[in-house]
Amino acid sequence: MAANVLPKLKLPAGAIPGGKPTSLFPISFSPPIEKYPNQISTVKLGATKSEGGTRGKSLIIGGELSPAFYTFENQTPHKPVITLDVFDMEVPLSKAVKMHVKDVIGDPAAWAKLAVEKFGADMVTMHLISVDPLLKDASPKEACKTIEKVLQAVDVPLVIGGCGDPVKDTALFEEVCEQFPGERFLISSVTLDMDVDKCGKFIKKSGNAVLAFTPMDLNFARELSRRLYDNLSREDIVMDLTTAALGYGLDYAFTNMERARIGGLMGDLELAHPMSSGTTNAWAAREAWLKMSDEWEPRELRGPLWEVTTALTLLTAGVDLFMMMHPAAVKTLKDVTNYLTANKKADPAKFLEWVKIKA
Repeated sequence: MAANVLPKLKLPAGAIPGGKPTSLFPISFSPPIEKYPNQISTVKLGATKSEGGTRGKSLIIGGELSPAFYTFENQTPHKPVITLDVFDMEVPLSKAVKMHVKDVIGDPAAWAKLAVEKFGADMVTMHLISVDPLLKDASPKEACKTIEKVLQAVDVPLVIGGCGDPVKDTALFEEVCEQFPGERFLISSVTLDMDVDKCGKFIKKSGNAVLAFTPMDLNFARELSRRLYDNLSREDIVMDLTTAALGYGLDYAFTNMERARIGGLMGDLELAHPMSSGTTNAWAAREAWLKMSDEWEPRELRGPLWEVTTALTLLTAGVDLFMMMHPAAVKTLKDVTNYLTANKKADPAKFLEWVKIKA
């Protein structure tokens, strides 16, 4: 075994071996700087009037050169954005969420306005679930009337969500792209069980962007990216790799997203896209909304904590766009994101006397 493998430290003057040190050891640290061969694509969402749309502003996501918040290597090029969920019909909601939106449920335009003006949403996700054949089976044209009302109510970029039925969603998205060209909507979502080629063509023609949704398998994500490339550019695609909530597979979701981000930076172009998280999946966890014993704390507090813990975990994996519901969770995520992207240096002086701090 080799001897002297550890470097010898030079003790400060006045420090006697075996005695009490009089100052900190003078050791410098330089973080290892990595240069990655590839950059994550950027995607612009929302188009202003000068760009052919009606939005008051556009948002850009992606563009990373390093893993999330490795600011010692590169600054975060574009701050992650938050889009709040709005539904085009009444849906059952957790009490913790419903108490904040009860006055606007059933009025998508008013709900969207509340999300932007009171809750600080960067975007609005319009879930057009009324087209579901098992619900109202509304026509795509009826759904587009709802979109028009929301466009009039708010001027932020929109995510246009379907009902999950691959046939009905294809018809819905085609109608949306035909009626609203140039708005730069994020069409949510195209999956492998849909007619990917057809969807890619009408999305490209309309100038919108697409959310490519796959289950928690990077091989599926690569396959969907390849099929979308036949019609869409890299700057038109956002990935959704599936969000599993706290306690229900969050560790798998994190690992999957982290692998995708590192793979993209290392040159896997099929994974080098901005990522979206359906963070509202946290509300599917029964612990987030169920009335439980006292040690679980009140569900009005527990629910938003469940959602924001899911969001903060995936923030560190590199998620660029968060789909959320609870205003307190939104505010907390915004505060943390603002802090991490403020580019301020911490003051080390206040930590020097940490041994004297009393709990």
